[in-house]
Amino acid sequence: MQLYLASTSPARLMLLRQSGIEPVIAPSDVDEDAAVEAASVNGPLSPAQTVELLARAKAEAVATAHPEFDGLILGGDSVFVVDGTIYGKPHTPDAARERWHNQRGHTGRLYSGHWLIEQTPGAEPRAVGAVAHADVTFASDITDAELDAYIATEEPLFVAGAFTIDSLGAAFIDRIAGDPSTVVGLSLPTLRRLVRELGREWPSLWNRKGAL
Repeated sequence: MQLYLASTSPARLMLLRQSGIEPVIAPSDVDEDAAVEAASVNGPLSPAQTVELLARAKAEAVATAHPEFDGLILGGDSVFVVDGTIYGKPHTPDAARERWHNQRGHTGRLYSGHWLIEQTPGAEPRAVGAVAHADVTFASDITDAELDAYIATEEPLFVAGAFTIDSLGAAFIDRIAGDPSTVVGLSLPTLRRLVRELGREWPSLWNRKGAL
């Protein structure tokens, strides 16, 4: 069973590879801001609604663009919430620094949305989705010098919440409550359950050397 990843996220790709899965990378072309705005006409979306909406939009965009795909198409999205404020990727050093000043010593919740489409040419597609979350507590004694050095690496600029738990940012995290892979980019236990909802078995996705 081939898995198609509707994302260019290095973290999601790493998680899948570590789990024995070599996906086909199929980036989606989704205007995320426009999608959220269109869905918010009757009021703002919750963090869980936001990540599920975008995960679905990405997977459906790839399915539409590639009707020849035969397998499972995975869309994913993540946001981080601290004190009621939703954070995506900061993109700039100033935005990353401001976020770290706000979240230092605090606990935030990372939401990860998943949308999985089973597509076979000539057959009606099926789809399932789910949202997972995990709580992240940041160290309270992080110095401004440490933050400046971390931001200078540019690692936090392009990840939800401006941090990682599997690279340079790991030393600044005191605790994680929940599935750690959720914080990295996608929840592997959640994805396994979605695969089974579609009548497939998780080991059928193993296609990397050493996983069989």
